[in-house]
This record gives sequence, C-alpha cells and structure tokens, in this order.
Amino acid sequence: MEAAEKEEISVEDEAVDKTVFRDCSKIAFYRRQKQQLSKKTTYQALLGSVTTEQDSTRFQIISDATKTPLLAEVYGIEKNIFRLKINEETPLKPRYEVPDVITSKLETVRLVSCSGDAGSLILTDGKGDLKCRISANPFRIDLVSENEAVISINSLGQLYFEHLQTPRRQRATQGNEESAPADTSQENQEDLGLWEEKFGKFVDVKANGPSSIGLDFSFHGFEHLYGIPQHAESHQLKNTRDGDAYRLYNLDVYGYQIHDKMGIYGSVPYLLAHKQGRTVAVFWLNASETLVEINTEPAVEHTLTQMGPAAAKQKVRCRTDVRWMSESGIVDVFLLTGPTPSDIFKQYSSLTVPLEL
Repeated sequence: MEAAEKEEISVEDEAVDKTVFRDCSKIAFYRRQKQQLSKKTTYQALLGSVTTEQDSTRFQIISDATKTPLLAEVYGIEKNIFRLKINEETPLKPRYEVPDVITSKLETVRLVSCSGDAGSLILTDGKGDLKCRISANPFRIDLVSENEAVISINSLGQLYFEHLQTPRRQRATQGNEESAPADTSQENQEDLGLWEEKFGKFVDVKANGPSSIGLDFSFHGFEHLYGIPQHAESHQLKNTRDGDAYRLYNLDVYGYQIHDKMGIYGSVPYLLAHKQGRTVAVFWLNASETLVEINTEPAVEHTLTQMGPAAAKQKVRCRTDVRWMSESGIVDVFLLTGPTPSDIFKQYSSLTVPLEL
C-alpha cells in the first residue's frame, strides 16, 4: 500500500514521440518557399488581359522569374464574400481542386468595374461599400471598406506557385533538359525534395516535380486571430515568427502535447480575425498539407499637419500578416468580410456543405 501511494504518474511519459511526425524543418515545400524570401520574386497583373464573365473577372498574372502566365479569377458571392482562384493557365494536366466541400447552390454576384487609375482595376458588386482593388505592378489585391483597406492579398509579395513539369525521364529522352530547375545538382534537388522526398521509410515520388503554392494576407488593424483547428494550443493564435508554423494535416495522434502547433486530428483551413467593430475571415480551400505563419506587428502611420512634415503625427495601427503554404493544388480562397461575428458564421455556413453523420 505504501509503495502504491508513492507511485507518481507523469503526463510526459504518455506524450507522443514527435520524431514520428515531421516538423517544419523536415518539410521540403516549406524550405523551398522560405528560400523564395531572399529572391524577391515579383508578380505582375496584366490588366490588358482582363475579361468579364457572367460570374467572374479573369486576368493573367506573370512572374518576372518564370515568365509563365497564371490565370486569376475573382468572384463576387452573395452575403459579402469574395473568392480568388489562381491556377496555371495551361497546366500539363489538371491540378487538384477540392470537391464536395463548397455547396453547389453558391450564388454569385456580378462584379462591375468602376473608376481606377492606369495601374489598377476596381471591382464592386454595386450594392455595398465594399470594393476590390487590383493593383497591377506589383500584383496586389485590397478589399476596401469605407475607403480603408481591411484585407490585403500579396502585399508582402509572397505569392508562390510551382508549375507542373515534364517527368525527368521523358525530358531526358526528348533532349529537353533546359526546362529543368536552374540548380540541378543532385544534392540540392534531394535537399529541396524537387522530385523525391524521404521521411523515415517513406518515399514520396513526384512524377511532375514540385507543385506547392503559397500566398500572404494582411489584416489591417487586427491583432486577434482564431481558428485553423485542430491544435492543442491557446484559443487565440500566436505569432510563429520565432518557432514552427501551424501545421494542418489529418493525423491521429495519441497522447499529444499541449501548447504545441502540430496537427492532431482534422484539418480546417479557416481563420478569423477580430477587432472592435469588425470581424473578417479567410477560408483557404486546399486539402493538402498546409502550413500557416502568423506575424503581428505595429505599423506606424504618419499624418501630416498644417505645420509641415516636421510636426507629423504618428499613429500606431497594428497589422497581422498571415502566410498560407500548401504542398499542392491551386490557390482557391474565400474572403468573408463580416462585418459582425454573426455575419461571419452565416457566411461560412452558406459556403460549405453540412456534415452528415
């Protein structure tokens, strides 16, 4: 009896062995996208290519590095929702798009263009105060409400898109090696997981090379973010600047650690930002492994007075930047503009198919 009373139970003994699961440093597409930050690749929207369909506005985006065009589509959806899709204009084969999540009864709203300068295009649904401003060079999208940007897309220039490639053996047979990546050293290709990625005993062969995507979003005036379940973390999402990103990946983890950003069960790429007077959300429709980085910083704005620049007032307005990175698929994102928390939940429920148990 005495021995039993002295026995101690440690939660740590039951915690998952994290070496069984990958962290960010072991994920190849994450390393590739982080490398891009030093290269400063710039995308430009070709506004001369704009076409207006019944339910969308389409235009080309081109990178100053690859010169291969992407096709961007902007949709207006009932209840103050905007949708952005970015895909290869002429892919080698269809890239994966998530089925069975978005309701088939989605009601689109025709967006019309209104006044804008030579380097931008402004779209509006004609009913509310919301406007979608598309800047050409560099490519950027701002959702504007009451003449103030609420959400900005690609304001940090972190759009990332890997094009499908001809299989290596086929390319070698055709003598077309010039289409291979610039750094073709075997060591570099293995480290970046361009054609094959290994983890433990598992080998992931990529027949058409890497195909990851990424995009950044800036929430102006917001510092409180929630969502992207499931993680054993605090309710309010934390900065990831000094640690691992949040990982979205369907797992079945027994004895998971608390206060950790690793995925544990389901993956729901849905994030909300809240401040006094406004709530907005982003629904990143992608089923592949996804990493989310969050960075909240105060942004200083200068307001000139009649006394000149020397007497300019400083106004500190926080801004939260969120970067989404997925292993494959296309960019397909819904921007829910609220403005109230109740509106946000109604907007999200109007998009998605109810789960049947």
